[in-house]
Amino acid sequence: MVRPQHSSNPPAHLRIAQAIRNDIESGRLRDGQRLPTTRALAQEWQASQLTITKAMDQLAADGYITSHDRSGRVVTTPTSLALTLAAPARPTRSRVVYIGGYAGSGKSEFARTLTRETNWAFLDKDTMARPLIEPALEDLGSTIDDRESDIYLTRIRPREYDALAAVVQENLDCGNSVVAAAPYIREFADRSWLDQSMSRAEAAGADVTFVWVRCTRETMLTYLRRRGAARDTWKLSNWEKYSSGLDLSFGLPVDHVIVENNPDSEPLRAQAQRLIEGFRREATP
Repeated sequence: MVRPQHSSNPPAHLRIAQAIRNDIESGRLRDGQRLPTTRALAQEWQASQLTITKAMDQLAADGYITSHDRSGRVVTTPTSLALTLAAPARPTRSRVVYIGGYAGSGKSEFARTLTRETNWAFLDKDTMARPLIEPALEDLGSTIDDRESDIYLTRIRPREYDALAAVVQENLDCGNSVVAAAPYIREFADRSWLDQSMSRAEAAGADVTFVWVRCTRETMLTYLRRRGAARDTWKLSNWEKYSSGLDLSFGLPVDHVIVENNPDSEPLRAQAQRLIEGFRREATP
């Protein structure tokens, strides 16, 4: 379901609560896990302790954490319940779900959430490629945080996506369903790439779903600041220049699913479950 792009700037505590909720739903924070202290969270999120307290109150109200006298705040996620979707979700035909979005949009969180609901293979470009591309960039005279130079864009990036595509195809050839996460910004705008991806999947007897995860610039900035990854250095240092070039109304030239990832959006798990229900309907004769 496509919703209007959000233009308001939600309060910081709601953005933080939403990001932690996504970490819980995607499995980065486990049921029963103790959260850091308010002071530690304030340092991690570069926010005031009052902001963190408000975020924790929101998560508690939504049922994602509880407070205990001795153990502090503890994760109590709905995903700790027995999952019943995994077995019925697997259709007769395998499927690849390509999930793209700008840096900090929440695409990896949605991909992980979808994977936890289906038990399908999860392939993340950064996880696969980073151990290889960072030393390669240094060998080519660049730095490990380079994601903007011609060296990266012309010599490294194409190989990252080729490697990811090869592993996706190998899984499909084995009859496995796959969730693949990467920015896919160039690829999703390229009709020939989209057509080739669909043709390769069809040859393997698989279906294809394209997903674009989007959010406001403020939500992206909150994510990027918190994760503090080297690959985001240029974006954060040149945020106004970088963010002004983002197309927040981006859409693919083929059928696709839009996932909204803002504080006032549905939880990612609910959106993943609705996507799975669509797969079930497609698989029903």
